[in-house]
Amino acid sequence: MLAATPPMGWNSWDCYGTTVTEAEVLANARFMAEHLLPHGWDTVVVDIDWSDPAARTHGYNDDAPLVLDAFGRPQPAPDRFPSAADGRGFTALAAQVHALGLRFGVHVLRGIPRRAVAADLPVEGTAWTARDAADPSSPCAWNPHNVGLDHDHPAGQAYLDGLVAMLAGWGVDYVKVDDILAPLHVDALVGWSTAITRSGRPMVLSLSPGTHVSTHEVGLLREHATMWRVCDDLWDRWEDVHGSFARLARWAPLQRPGGWADADMLPLGRIGIRAERGEDRHSRLTPDEQRTLLTLWVMARSPLMMGGDLPTSDPATIALLTTPAVGHVLRTGTDGREVLREPAPDADGELVVWSARSDVDTTRYLAVFWTGEEPRAAQVALALPLGSVDAAAGTWRAHDLWTGQPLDPPHTPPGRPTPVLDLDVPAHGVRWVALTPA
Repeated sequence: MLAATPPMGWNSWDCYGTTVTEAEVLANARFMAEHLLPHGWDTVVVDIDWSDPAARTHGYNDDAPLVLDAFGRPQPAPDRFPSAADGRGFTALAAQVHALGLRFGVHVLRGIPRRAVAADLPVEGTAWTARDAADPSSPCAWNPHNVGLDHDHPAGQAYLDGLVAMLAGWGVDYVKVDDILAPLHVDALVGWSTAITRSGRPMVLSLSPGTHVSTHEVGLLREHATMWRVCDDLWDRWEDVHGSFARLARWAPLQRPGGWADADMLPLGRIGIRAERGEDRHSRLTPDEQRTLLTLWVMARSPLMMGGDLPTSDPATIALLTTPAVGHVLRTGTDGREVLREPAPDADGELVVWSARSDVDTTRYLAVFWTGEEPRAAQVALALPLGSVDAAAGTWRAHDLWTGQPLDPPHTPPGRPTPVLDLDVPAHGVRWVALTPA
């Protein structure tokens, strides 16, 4: 099965926006292979506008001089990707990434380039042209480069089949299709799924963005995609992380192998170098907020796509990503869900508790979050992650998944029927605990 566990990788968007170069992609790939691959991080994704030689920070170019082939398909801009010269596409870059033991991915915008339509370029292998394939009434609302495809005309699917066959020939393992979920373009989704199947190359199909995506669509999304965003772009702001709690509580019970709700990239490490938002910086999230973000994503089994530039991120960020529990719980945890959310009567914050269990042994996982502005002492009943029967059946050992250190064992206070854990939770922070039978 493709993506039996949530994908883990790096994406160029948060650090380089529309302007990433071949040298920067390779620098991140080499760093990943050396430092992160042993922990499960294995995918490198070139995000939007790789065909625009004039790409800039903070926006998109009107009437951009996109590099296209003779059939109107986007090609890497050779000034940014030298190995793509002479029509070689991403073949050489993908091969270098593969040689490092990694997977290679690209971003593609829904539809067909306006420049291809204006030039009425032929659709490969057919008598149709780009004007037959295009649907000018379905443009991208936020990017001027493309219009939609007419999926009621066979030229639309023929163009898409040719585009995906080209990506397959380059060696693409992962394709992020943008402007397809908000609103949901069902015809485009089915068209992409069909084209990937016809290409004969297994590819992860990632859909974005995810504003107001409904859980009612989960069956359709599982049938045709591997992962789908469930939010708009997420940045290094506490309010973005905080807004993810309710969203992931809805989606976590629906996670299945091969079909993953995606809470978006991790705005950690050095971001904003030439990105859409903000200036060159290290993540503005505090260390506790960063652990909250990663813990919540892992407990909800969201894909993990690092957004910061790996070679120039601080050692603390790399240590966070390579904490053994991150990859292990993401791959082997199951049944992750929110089991408690209660506002504190004496403080401005909520105590939020998530539980999960291992699918390889008897370990249970407990994440205790506190959203308030000051640290909080919490007493958490073991019945929350274990159920009342298991909590009462015996004693459990506990250790901290972030530090790897043992914790004081659960105890049964006077007047309480089952054991509890006493935990000090930082502001906007989390205590992440593994429970094993004594």
